[in-house]
Formats: sequence, structure tokens, C-alpha cells
Amino acid sequence: MKRKISSLVFFPAVFMMTAICFAEIIPPQVGGVFPEIELLKPVNPAELKYLGLSGSGIFKVQQVKADVVIIEIFSMYCPYCQGEAPNINNLFTLIEKNPALKNKIKIIGIGINNSLFETDIFKNKYKIAFPLIPDGDFKLHKTIGQVRTPYFIVVKIKGGKTEVVYSKLGALGDNKAFLEQIVKSSGLK
Repeated sequence: MKRKISSLVFFPAVFMMTAICFAEIIPPQVGGVFPEIELLKPVNPAELKYLGLSGSGIFKVQQVKADVVIIEIFSMYCPYCQGEAPNINNLFTLIEKNPALKNKIKIIGIGINNSLFETDIFKNKYKIAFPLIPDGDFKLHKTIGQVRTPYFIVVKIKGGKTEVVYSKLGALGDNKAFLEQIVKSSGLK
């Protein structure tokens, strides 16, 4: 009798623990909260200033001095990311040249399985003007659902809280249409 009760308790417990271990981690969803991931602060003073940060160490997305942060998840080894680089550079230029958006929208890139050395190579080769953050140990990648690249997440920041307003795999497409969508979905004026 004890053996039957033990079995009735043991096997469901093992099943539940296995299900928890193998549960799928999904990417941040529109309307959801962006996870409080720790990112390595850029070393370049101009990039720190661009993000409204100072010093060294780590930062979180909600600390960026902007209303909206566009996050590109990329890898220097991804041919699609390499192909998207000119388009994202163009997006950066559109934002920076627009006085209504310049201080409200910022862009960062997170290099999945890329060291600082590798993100710097990508930055130099494709003349990326916004900060690229390395994720050499896949820690950030695992936290955001192990998405494929390129993947774009747009986060609205209000009162230190984050809300995901865009989360999609693949190229952005038309930058002007994308910006219009972001301005509308984030409530920027």
C-alpha cells in the first residue's frame, strides 16, 4: 500500500519537474514586460552619451534615457544580419535626423554568441553607429527566448517600467513604415 502511494506521488512529481525543465521559453510578447536583463555598458564615451549613461559596468534597458529602445538581436556570423546592416544604419540616420524622434528613440544591438572583439568587427565592417553589446555566453539569448537572428524587439519605457510594443523575427522592411508603426504603438507624439 505504501508503495502504491509513493508511486502515485513520485511519478507525477517527476513528470511536473521534467515539464518545467523542458518548457519552451518564448520571446518577449507585444504588451508584455521586457525582462530586466543586464547589459555591458559601452566603453566608447559617445555611445554612453547616446544612451544617456555614464561610467562602466552594466545597465538595464529601462535605464536608457529614451522613451523607446529598438533592440536588434544579431550575430556577426548571420548572413541575414549582415544584409540587414545597411537598413538598420538607415533607420538610425532617420531617427537621428528627425528632431521629434532623436532624443526619444534609441537603438542597441545585442550580438548573440559574439564577444566584444566580434561585435567590434561587425561594427567596423558595417559602419554601425549605435552601441553593440556582446552576449558571448548566450545568457541574454536564453533570457529572451533563444530567438533566431535578426530579431527586433521594441521596448517602450515609462516610469522605469518596460512594455514590449514590437517583437518580430526578420528584416524590418520599409524604415519609414516601421517608424510610423513604432511611433503609433508606443504613443510617441
